[in-house]
Amino acid sequence: MVAQLKTPNLNLTHSLPYTVEGLVQVFTGPHRCFFTTVMAQALRIAGQGTAVLAVQFLKGGINQGHQYPMRLGQNLDWVRCDVRRCIEKADLDELETRSIAQLWQYVQEVVREGRYALVILDELSLAINLGLIPEAEVLTLIDNKPHHLDLIFTGPSMPQRILDIADQITEIRRTQGQ
Repeated sequence: MVAQLKTPNLNLTHSLPYTVEGLVQVFTGPHRCFFTTVMAQALRIAGQGTAVLAVQFLKGGINQGHQYPMRLGQNLDWVRCDVRRCIEKADLDELETRSIAQLWQYVQEVVREGRYALVILDELSLAINLGLIPEAEVLTLIDNKPHHLDLIFTGPSMPQRILDIADQITEIRRTQGQ
């Protein structure tokens, strides 16, 4: 037997006696293994009624693009760039370059508008290091984000200037087997 559960509408418009500042969190390490950890956090937060956006700049292959987000549950939008493959090097054609630029513009727009309480930018460091997203624009995004917004950036070799202003840095390491 299957039961349909109705999710209650949460009224989260009450004001708190203090200001809640959003955090800039970084998940980094030598390997590309962050998304599962970050996505678990996103699902937990979205399940509590908070709007979450997860963005994957270098993953493609499913004709998604920011125009067609996957909706996981009621509060989690998941977007990938609209490319036919996963990107590992800066050998992009014009359509791929344009798709990543459009996705980056979309991210900046939704952050500015405050549509989400948490925005995850997966493999952001690789997109920066490949020259696909300007580091200066990421720093501007951080400086101009709504005060309540949490940002999570993932990827190996995160630029030092981003690490310097992050509120929390989680370094993920593999352990040596016995």
